[in-house]
Amino acid sequence: MANKSDFTQADYDLINREYSELKEMARKRCRYAKELDTVQKAFEFAHNAHLNIRRRSGEPYILHPIAVAKIVIANINLGYKSICAALLHDVVEDTDYTVEDIRTMFSDKIASLVDGLTKIKTILDNDSHDIQSLQAENFRRILLTLNDDARVVLIKLADRLHNCRTIEFMPEQKRDKILSETMYIFVPLAHRLGLYTIKTEMENIWLRFKEPQSYNEITQRINLTLSDKDKEIDDFIAPIRKSLEEGGFKFEIEKRVKSPYSIWYKMTTKNIDFDQIYDLYAVRIIFESTGSTESERDMCYHIFSKIISLYNYKSDRLRDWVKFPKSNGYEALHVTVMNDNGMWVEVQIRSRRMHNIAEKGIAAHWIYKRENENEVGESETEIWFKRIQSVLANPDINSLELLDLLHNDMVETDISVFTPKGDTKKIRKGATVLDFAYAIHTSIGHRAIAAKVNHRLVPLSTILQNGDQAEIITAAEEKPQKEWLNFLISGKARKNVLDYFKSSDPSLKITVKENKDGEHSYMGFLKIFKKKKDTTIANGEYIFNIAECCRPIPGDAIMGFWSEDRKSITIHKKSCPKAQSLASTFGDRIVIPQWSQFEDKSFNVRISLKGLDRVGILNDVSRYVAYVMGLSFSKVALESKDGIFKGYLELKVKDKHALDTVISKLSKIDGMQSVVRTDL
Repeated sequence: MANKSDFTQADYDLINREYSELKEMARKRCRYAKELDTVQKAFEFAHNAHLNIRRRSGEPYILHPIAVAKIVIANINLGYKSICAALLHDVVEDTDYTVEDIRTMFSDKIASLVDGLTKIKTILDNDSHDIQSLQAENFRRILLTLNDDARVVLIKLADRLHNCRTIEFMPEQKRDKILSETMYIFVPLAHRLGLYTIKTEMENIWLRFKEPQSYNEITQRINLTLSDKDKEIDDFIAPIRKSLEEGGFKFEIEKRVKSPYSIWYKMTTKNIDFDQIYDLYAVRIIFESTGSTESERDMCYHIFSKIISLYNYKSDRLRDWVKFPKSNGYEALHVTVMNDNGMWVEVQIRSRRMHNIAEKGIAAHWIYKRENENEVGESETEIWFKRIQSVLANPDINSLELLDLLHNDMVETDISVFTPKGDTKKIRKGATVLDFAYAIHTSIGHRAIAAKVNHRLVPLSTILQNGDQAEIITAAEEKPQKEWLNFLISGKARKNVLDYFKSSDPSLKITVKENKDGEHSYMGFLKIFKKKKDTTIANGEYIFNIAECCRPIPGDAIMGFWSEDRKSITIHKKSCPKAQSLASTFGDRIVIPQWSQFEDKSFNVRISLKGLDRVGILNDVSRYVAYVMGLSFSKVALESKDGIFKGYLELKVKDKHALDTVISKLSKIDGMQSVVRTDL
């Protein structure tokens, strides 16, 4: 919310400094003097429109569009029209000026970009309870702007990033809504567009506010580790640098450390602790190449051979995104090697072209393509644009189903599968043989009965692995089966099956429903998933439900959601993926409950353990928890094999402090390697 207050001289000095920095950045993106003059004109227009208006932080409002314009240049590499649109993006929404005023003062294209950005802001700020105004439908309208001009979405990503940077000035409820939208839609979108710098910063901000304790602990560990390992990394780089110089390469080497969010995500999803992160450190080699794309690839493999001649590498950690680029166009060769002191280091090998596309995303690809007129073919992202456009144009998909399809499509990880003729198809990781059949052609999917994977006969539900060769077996009389929806995961395949049944029986009404655990059921086709019983606690007029998906306990950062009838509130951890989905779809239902409402209650938690087996260690674990901590078990599952024991304990605790104490004490038991909280 903006407020009005006359600017001081200090305010004007700050504005001039920030704009001077922007102008110098813009000078490099403007080909002609008149383009830079237009940027100057846009700044003066926006400055006048926002005169004496301040943000929640108390800073002059104009600093926000200046910051967005800087991101548009530095992180996305867009040109002067986009810079102007970034400077003007809030003028129509927040002042008396109209899009027609912008058109008259500037150009049709700049006005069109500002109009698109204004519509997106209006959509996201709409808190109507009308079902037609659900954010799921709103996101459809946002992504439709991809059809008009992708720059609108790119500038919006810059706007959202700066809003995240200053989100501490927002009320908590508004902050949770914005961060959830950011993680559920804008982070995957940035990933799909190849904007890794923006994606990473958004993720880290999300973690800082959603899981502040984890963020602070991981950041401290990173800083402490870097201070200890910096010289060791330099010593690791030295022989690589010497070898490449002797080989005649022109290159630069960067050092980097894994981001706090990516470390937290890996620890959480793989149930490991900080010390078990193999790729904590990375060294990036960026080499210059004036040859073709094929020669770039050859140079990548040549550099790879030099590195593995110096250090042993971990073969199962080799990632060849040179031969098989990621779905968003990312190309690089990643290899994890061990230095002389036993420390694992990931080495990323990229050409300058690959690096620019990795850092600036689709905008860099456009520039590269424009400057290399002989370059043929479409990028992976351009192909994705066309696929999204066809999905968005389908009037038969309801808003919630669409949001689910688009979200899954944006966050998916692709694998490469080969046809018998050696052609490559990229499909979503975790996809089945039947997904692959539909990826080839709808008619092949409809008539599929089985497949041969690596020359072995398998059923249609078989999950494919990267590098598999798959041959689909069809029958002329075969047709889609309702049960296929139980295992199909790609949006295209599921849509094709649904379309088949809709066309074969127009009277059949198919609706997609979602239960409280985030599971979808197709009414009229499949049995509804059985709902789990919530933990409920009555308080005053309200009932509080502890979400089964994440099982928060006192001390966790939490957010709540009203039921549709506003009679109960379900509580999730702020970092829960289900909570992000809910907040992105039903932002008006967010509430911020307090743990004081749950005094004198105990909560079930699970602790996963792993360590070196020895006589008596399991007894030490159970004795400590039961007798020293005075806690009771509800379930124990521990096993020992080949000198390693692993498993979990389920016990009741009062709050997160008690849980952290248990984890800390168990971690000190002789032979214990890992003690982490995991989902029930």
